[in-house]
Amino acid sequence: MTLQEPARFGPLPRPVRRSLLAALDGVVRADPGKLGDVAAWREPWKRLGERIHPHEYPRWPRAADVFAVARGEKRAPSFAARVEARLASGDAAGAARAATGAPGLLFRSLDRLLRGAPDAEHAVLEAAESVAHRVSGRVLLSVREHLLNRAEATGRVRVFANRHGRGVTAPDTRAPLDPGTVARLAAFLDAEIRGRLPSFGHLVVDPDALGIALPLSGKAAGHGLGVLPRGSVSPVSGELLRFFVHWRQRERSTDFDLSALMLDENYLDPEWLSYTNLSTAGGRHSGDITDAPEGASEFIDLSLRRLGRRFVVPQVNIYSGEGFEEVEESFFGFMLRDGAQKGRPFEARTVRMKSELRGPGRVALPMVFMRGDDGRWRAKWMHLHLKGGVVFNRVEGNRVTTSMLVRGIVERRFLTVGHLKDLGIAEKTTLWNGTAPDGPVTYIGLDRPEGLHPDSRVFTPENLGDLIPA
Repeated sequence: MTLQEPARFGPLPRPVRRSLLAALDGVVRADPGKLGDVAAWREPWKRLGERIHPHEYPRWPRAADVFAVARGEKRAPSFAARVEARLASGDAAGAARAATGAPGLLFRSLDRLLRGAPDAEHAVLEAAESVAHRVSGRVLLSVREHLLNRAEATGRVRVFANRHGRGVTAPDTRAPLDPGTVARLAAFLDAEIRGRLPSFGHLVVDPDALGIALPLSGKAAGHGLGVLPRGSVSPVSGELLRFFVHWRQRERSTDFDLSALMLDENYLDPEWLSYTNLSTAGGRHSGDITDAPEGASEFIDLSLRRLGRRFVVPQVNIYSGEGFEEVEESFFGFMLRDGAQKGRPFEARTVRMKSELRGPGRVALPMVFMRGDDGRWRAKWMHLHLKGGVVFNRVEGNRVTTSMLVRGIVERRFLTVGHLKDLGIAEKTTLWNGTAPDGPVTYIGLDRPEGLHPDSRVFTPENLGDLIPA
């Protein structure tokens, strides 16, 4: 049982009450600041107090304090409230010292603390360094990724995504951080992360895996075959790029529309392929399907060589019918085809790379294809949704919002496998060249290659989260 969902507390035997009160007393004795967490769940605590009768057990006064706070008889400001009070008075150093009681909160607040009082930067960093050993590896890596995007904040777009993948943007109006402070904190974080990782011995990395973003949040990745976390970059090469959507309705007639929004280097001058515009320079749409009782697919072919735009954003719009959570099945995928495949039948179910389309939004933005300054194309995973309308969603109606989200994802730097490799976490590091070394290795790649020593450790997108230290 947790306090996150409404709970009904039945009668509790006296031995159970004694055990609970003794445990509560021990928790508060060890860390009085925990009382600050009670107010967030005031009502459940009061209901529990009615069953546990803390007034009958004076030998556990700290447990009684928990219920006094819940009833409003005793004041116990939370860590966040204490930090906010000090920040409001301009005492950034004091706010950092107060937050050491909640190390995760301190590290998530570092940017604000460092901006709050430039003259207190040294004190803030000292406070953070003193409790870093109590912070989870996932939080350390998240802060390290955050620093990658704070060197040049002017003009950037910030992207916020909730646990369902719904994305919104906002201009980044924060003042830049001092470069020296960023460098010190980045070096410290790298050292802390390096110290928590085990020895990898001989590390072998597939070059195509260097751009995979570390899965620092469960909301950053979709599900499917060959799907990578949000922010991951993969090379794209071939004569013809084809992406597609497949769906099968459950009860109601359902119309999914596959579209492609194409943008210039400034994320402007939109052009699109959709059922309203079946062909344009370098691209062709397969045509509109408005009902899928047995399953249906739409696809778009693009000639990368002929395409003059910088960004291509495939999207799936729900025009009518069931949502992504309601249909029997739905997924998006892409593949590269060459001239020899022209005229061959296309079956979406047989493609090895496909991402499930799930979420409460009515417009899905799985990824963006980008042409670099070197002329080469790459794909960057987005895993975002737009709320959209209940019906009649079209690419023409969301092009402004989509272009802002694309800019935010494209310009954001993500912490990748390449960063871990560069930390020097192995005695020897080589890139995979198709030939397996003789002895056991630690291999990171998109798939497990043949010929590796049976004692080798292998990390692929399916278990990449195991690389994140505790």
